[in-house]
Amino acid sequence: YNLKVSKILLDFNMSMNSQIIDLRSDTVTLPSEDMLDAIKSVKLGDDVFSEDPTVNSLQEKAASIMGKEDALLVPSGTMGNLVSILVHCNRGDEVILGDQAHTFLYEAGGISAFGGIHSRQLKNNDDGTIDLDQIEASIREENVHFPPTTLISLENTHNRCFGAALTPDYMFRVSEIAKKNNCKVHLDGARIFNASVALDLDVKDLTKDVDSLTFCLSKGLSSPVGSVICGASDFIKKARHLRKALGGGMRQAGIIAKFGEFSLDHMISQIKKDHKNALMLGQGLSKISGIDIDTEKIHSNIVYFKLDENKSSFSKKMVQLMNDKGILFFEVSPNRYRLVTHYGIESNHIKIVLETISEIL
Repeated sequence: YNLKVSKILLDFNMSMNSQIIDLRSDTVTLPSEDMLDAIKSVKLGDDVFSEDPTVNSLQEKAASIMGKEDALLVPSGTMGNLVSILVHCNRGDEVILGDQAHTFLYEAGGISAFGGIHSRQLKNNDDGTIDLDQIEASIREENVHFPPTTLISLENTHNRCFGAALTPDYMFRVSEIAKKNNCKVHLDGARIFNASVALDLDVKDLTKDVDSLTFCLSKGLSSPVGSVICGASDFIKKARHLRKALGGGMRQAGIIAKFGEFSLDHMISQIKKDHKNALMLGQGLSKISGIDIDTEKIHSNIVYFKLDENKSSFSKKMVQLMNDKGILFFEVSPNRYRLVTHYGIESNHIKIVLETISEIL
């Protein structure tokens, strides 16, 4: 009897979950039926021996798309950034990055814990940039008291800065500062295809001036897992060694890689739809009494809003009440909310979200 009840409850929960509108992140995307079909005939090998043909094919495709010599599949964007920074920096070196950077805020302090690398956080502007004069002024002079500055790390699009995209001109100017001061530039390009779509540019235009980059297959591209590091051949050779040391050497990883290949071939076009839905969501929120939102800061698939002062006492209840209605999103700081559109979110879902928020407020 208990087993029967448990099964009924499980079936009910699965049914309820299918009705959930999950806007917490684009990491919650599920593969399409076509993606699942694509892996049925995947060819496999041992990737630690560089013998998985599907992994090799994905890496060649990724390097070509990004305009780099080589690429390396890793389990996550966090590992991708960690491995890249460990290649560029020795213990005791310093990396310059933004105070809102994903690497600084959300990657468990890995560059310090595993690499002994000192981070220097500079203020991110709302458009994701760091003032160029601040970057130049923060590069250490050679002195026994200081950690040597060896790397500048940027993020595009910028998660915490309204999903803003960094322009090719900005990337070039940062790279010129880096070259002048014997530094490298790494790009956390987790959502680099969102930047490419937002700016209507070839992704190579956004990567040509960086020494290395990572991008996620499991966000806007809808793969279930995986990220890719891209860079020069010597850089990737060192990255492969560090990936192994960190436990990221996967064996028959072609199962993952096939999803990634399909994503690069078929899912980039989805991003434009995600951006359209985000704008629809933001514009709808701006019409709801009690919402504080700047629609000019909706750049890609990420929407931030606040509650007006007269509603701010309600902020702690907001997420829970929406969860109870089957709509999920994050309060990223007191009275600041983030909603992310992605594959699986349709325009009718946006309408339901807007109607529910309006009703609750």
